[in-house]
Order: sequence, then C-alpha cells, then structure tokens
Amino acid sequence: MHMYGGGLNVQLTRDCKAIQIPNGETMTLEQGHEVYITQVLGGMFTVETEWGYLVRIDGQDADALGQEIPKERQKPDWSQFASLEDAAWSQLKTCYDPEIPVNIVELGLVYKLEIVGHDLRVQMTLTAPGCGMGEVLKTDIETKLLDIPGIESVTIDLTFDPPWSSEMMSDAARLQLGMM
Repeated sequence: MHMYGGGLNVQLTRDCKAIQIPNGETMTLEQGHEVYITQVLGGMFTVETEWGYLVRIDGQDADALGQEIPKERQKPDWSQFASLEDAAWSQLKTCYDPEIPVNIVELGLVYKLEIVGHDLRVQMTLTAPGCGMGEVLKTDIETKLLDIPGIESVTIDLTFDPPWSSEMMSDAARLQLGMM
C-alpha cells in the first residue's frame, strides 16, 4: 500500500464489483489488480483502475481495498432522529452524484420528499438528462432509505421539470465547488 498525493494505491485482495463512471456499466475488478483510491464520499470509493477507468466501489466491499467500511455505509443510531423525515433527509445527504463531490441535497437535486405511512417518495432530478449514472444513483438512494426502520417502500420519481441548474445548489455547495 502506497500513499500518493492524498490518494492511496492498493492491490485488490479479492474480486469485487465496480461501476464505471460516467456510463454506469457494471464490471468486475479482479483480485491482484492495483487501483488508486481518489476519494471516499457517501460510503462509496471512487478509484482509478490500472487501465485509466474511473469506477465506483460500494463501501460494503471496503475489505477488497484493504479498508474499513466507511461510516456512511454503516447503520446510524436511528434513535438520534426526531422523525422518519429527519432520518430520510440525513440519508439523502450521504448520496452523491459520482462525478461531483457534493451530496444530492446540497446540489439541489431533491425537489420533494414525502412519507405516507411506511412509504417514502422522493421527487428529484439529475444534473443532466440521460446521465449514465442516474440508475446507479437511484439504487444508492433507495438502498440507503430502505435502511431506515419504519420505511417499507421507496419510490423515486425522476423529473426534468424544472431542469436542474447550478442556481439550485446551496451556498455551501457553491462555496465547496469554488463557485462563490
């Protein structure tokens, strides 16, 4: 294991599933291949493969990278939340567009969150229609929201009306991306 420029070169200790960025295609990285961890956000690892691909590896596969499961992929203490809605917003803040290091809430991608009984509905958009990572992001959101005790189903409605623009980002997101 070697550190370079804030990232980390590691050799995979076992085969693991990865998702190519930005097209969203699934691939298997084989044991023994060297990858460079570029970032860890929302409990997901972004790594560069030895072939130059950027891919995302789920934090649950941290052992393949010789790492610990990131805290965002561990179950939180649900008793700390005053309501299901608070828990849902907290979980949404652990979801990231794989190409932008800001969570989807701060990016302004989530338009509405509604809980009816045990069902949770999220209305959201993507930074661009046809984004190859859209289905990957939806699956990540659904998985994290279904972890909340009391939530039995999650529906994610994608809309492009209104279309997303950088004006929808929070001031914190704009500051983080150097837009302020």
